[in-house]
Amino acid sequence: MGRNIRIEVAFDGTAYSGWQRQKNRPTIQGELERAAARLTGEKTVVHGAGRTDAGVHALAMTASFVTGGNIPDRGVVNGLNSFLPPDIRVLRAREADPDFHPRRSAAGKVYAYHLSFGSPGLPTERLYCWQINDMLDLEAMAACVELVRGTHDFSSFEAAGSRDPGRPGRGAVRTIFAATVGETGPGRAVVRLHGDGFLRHMVRNIVGTLVLAGQGRMTRDGFAAALAARDRAVAGPTAPARGLFLEKVLYP
Repeated sequence: MGRNIRIEVAFDGTAYSGWQRQKNRPTIQGELERAAARLTGEKTVVHGAGRTDAGVHALAMTASFVTGGNIPDRGVVNGLNSFLPPDIRVLRAREADPDFHPRRSAAGKVYAYHLSFGSPGLPTERLYCWQINDMLDLEAMAACVELVRGTHDFSSFEAAGSRDPGRPGRGAVRTIFAATVGETGPGRAVVRLHGDGFLRHMVRNIVGTLVLAGQGRMTRDGFAAALAARDRAVAGPTAPARGLFLEKVLYP
């Protein structure tokens, strides 16, 4: 079977059409598989802990691939990075148990969404946060984000086509362990969500709805009603992909 190599990857998603391999489009998975093939001389599949959307970034995406070679951990890191573009970096590598799978073995993920508000925003930040000219009431946003903690049906914050209707599983039910809105500096804030799993666009749709609250266009009761409605049409807009970072993937 070969060695199951677990890696942690950071990437700037600006130039990519998301994680998942696509024909004739640059993707994170595609770049990693090309690099792994050049390093090992083997064609292999690089499995990831999730499928990030186009333009979304990661500080520590967990991935894995199988190889029959005996390249040491440091050699895997250095070798892959030598074949990868500079906006994708392998941070760590180690051999994992044969049954380890980045997605199926995961216990949760932490996402952070970055906001700049109250001014036109710096050009150097435009690819890594949602720049909003309006001032935001962070206390109002924090009061709303508390409502997503716990186990809920998040249909109101789910993108169309998020799930395979032939494999319903747990549907749109997810558990959020922690949810915060915090000021990181003058005119800067981050929304951070730690959950056992996330639907497509779920974080971005929650953030878009929180921003309505921050602008005074939605009350806490209105946010609660949107969550309970299980109807995407009653929640807020989808926040741009560029502000979203996968911070870490958690394992038992």
